[in-house]
Amino acid sequence: MNTRDTLSVNGNGHLQIGGVDVKDLASLYGTPLYVFDKAYIKNICKFFSESIDKHYGGFGKIFYASKAFSCKEIYRIVGDMGLGADVVSTGEMFTALSVGFNSENMCFHGNNKSFADLKYAVENKIGYIVIDSLSEIDDIIKICKELKTRQKVLLRVNPGVEAHTHHYIQTAKPDSKFGFSIENGDADIAAKRLVAADCIDFCGLHCHIGSQIFEKTSFGIAVDKMTDYYKKITDVYHANLSVLNLGGGFGIYYADGDPKFTPEDYADYVKTVCERLNESVYKKGIKKPYLILEPGRSIVGEAGITLYTVGRIKKISGLKNYLSIDGGMFENPRFALYQAKYSVVAAERLQDKPQIKYTIAGKCCESGDIIAEDVFLPEMREGELVAVLSTGAYNYSMASNYNRNFIPPVVMVENGKSYLCVKKQDFNDIVRNDI
Repeated sequence: MNTRDTLSVNGNGHLQIGGVDVKDLASLYGTPLYVFDKAYIKNICKFFSESIDKHYGGFGKIFYASKAFSCKEIYRIVGDMGLGADVVSTGEMFTALSVGFNSENMCFHGNNKSFADLKYAVENKIGYIVIDSLSEIDDIIKICKELKTRQKVLLRVNPGVEAHTHHYIQTAKPDSKFGFSIENGDADIAAKRLVAADCIDFCGLHCHIGSQIFEKTSFGIAVDKMTDYYKKITDVYHANLSVLNLGGGFGIYYADGDPKFTPEDYADYVKTVCERLNESVYKKGIKKPYLILEPGRSIVGEAGITLYTVGRIKKISGLKNYLSIDGGMFENPRFALYQAKYSVVAAERLQDKPQIKYTIAGKCCESGDIIAEDVFLPEMREGELVAVLSTGAYNYSMASNYNRNFIPPVVMVENGKSYLCVKKQDFNDIVRNDI
């Protein structure tokens, strides 16, 4: 088991998160259940922010990539910690705004923002809209003229840096659906349009090289390429740029083979980016840009676990042992999508020796509804609890009512206490929009 600060084993051999026994959580809220350690989230936010302040002179800000986990409470938490928010839909914007999040501290992303999406963003004075297509520029101009206002924008470019990660989550390749390629000249076309555009303040550039990245080299290369292009845009096209958003992508621990990063390690990632940017700005004679970084998974991923109750156990002699749980791909589709790895533990018997290899199966009517394979656990019994670790990112966010199952509730724990932040669904929620 990953021995990070948020998890521990109590005297009964039970898993604890944030000082709370998971058996007590299951008894109080039921299963399946998403559980987040609020103190862990706040600590990661603190280290990220302090690092950008220390190593970039306070001339920058961390924007939480809220697609990793979006609900009212997470916006309250990151807002209180002084972070901005990266949002990718009007739904995420609305959720953040509903709890008083400062709209000026938001970046609105997306490769297919509709006219209505863009109008909602402009009307709500969103800090930056990140341009991802040429026709988007025309729509923003039309909206700004109609509303008699101006809008700050960043241009998303692909610097051609391919980080060592799963190909589904590499986002800066020349053929990516996101952004404009520097290499083939598409970014130049968009930049010239923005410089000439009415009602638009072309403030800076954005890139995001991928997700679940563990090495620092890719981030350094991205800084070099982005500052080269930043200089070109200011020198050649006379753009008055002031912002450089380098995205996120810092990896987390899921299972054996992944590094186990501490908050200090994430702070060191930020330090590396800041120092490389300071060096590049000085060497290239660029006016120092305001730096934005957008971590998401690294803030909430390891802060969360999912609790399940064991159901039927099916042993196929000489082949497989299926351990079925009361969840599945409806609340964690990541294995079904791209064979994501997880650590799984017997939450009430952590001191017992793992001796049987299980495949953790969900309850959906799909043969591909698997949560994890080749998991060694003690001899399990129906009704016991298992916990899947590092499920704080892209689990609740990607959950659905597939097979008309309930999306699980979300609980925050902190210093031995718990509270509900997303309520449990019921049958009325399942049929609410049916006619």
